Amino acid sequence: MFDLGWTELLVIGIVALIVVGPKDLPILFRRVGQFVGKAKGMAREFSSAMNDAADDSGMREMSSSINKSLKAATNPVGTAMDGVKSATKSLTDLDLDPNSETGKLAAKRAEDVKKIQAGTARAAADRKLREANEAIAKAEELEAAAASAPAKTAPAKTAAAKKAPAKKAAAKKAPAKKAPAKKTPAKTAAAKKSST
Repeated sequence: MFDLGWTELLVIGIVALIVVGPKDLPILFRRVGQFVGKAKGMAREFSSAMNDAADDSGMREMSSSINKSLKAATNPVGTAMDGVKSATKSLTDLDLDPNSETGKLAAKRAEDVKKIQAGTARAAADRKLREANEAIAKAEELEAAAASAPAKTAPAKTAAAKKAPAKKAAAKKAPAKKAPAKKTPAKTAAAKKSST
């Protein structure tokens, strides 16, 4: 449509302000807005009428085929790949005669696929079993090491435990001794003076 930038709109606004005046400028903008709204409504009605006419005459299908051909012209590799995909899909969707060579080959390949899947599943199960056995053996080794370590230190603990009650019993039998009171240096100095 119109290619107007901010500078052009600013110039138009200044000219409108000078020509129309600040008092009548809001009325002008309202009328311009109404005119633009009516023009857009008429353009919408026209384009919808043209689309309806194109649908009725079959132009949509033709335009979609033209779009496909333009796509093929602009991206030939993608179009070729789409053709190959559709051809392989149509081949895989066909039911093959089991008595034909192609049917026999397809059946043999399906059996081979099943054998390969069964073999890989068996190998995975064997690997998991082997890893589980290794983990159990390692856990048993750790338990055995843990069980033997406390057995070596247990006699030392029991001997210490036997000595502790003996010390407590001896402490109960013996009378509590009072520690001699220490004389402070001031008291000892006073005691020396009085004795002299």
